Amino acid sequence: MFLAASVVVFAIYFANVALGAFANSAFLGDVGEMLVLLAASVLFVVAILKKEADLKDKNGS
Repeated sequence: MFLAASVVVFAIYFANVALGAFANSAFLGDVGEMLVLLAASVLFVVAILKKEADLKDKNGS
């Protein structure tokens, strides 16, 4: 769930950067871009930590 959310948020960031570079019509400003990239990073870290916790519980360590 968190990994999919991270991919979606990063896709929004990528679309904004691509539109800004090729069409000069970015829909987010600098602060918005930073917040979207921060959200994608946080969601990715949460997904990885949950995956590690699940693996640890599965192995009984």
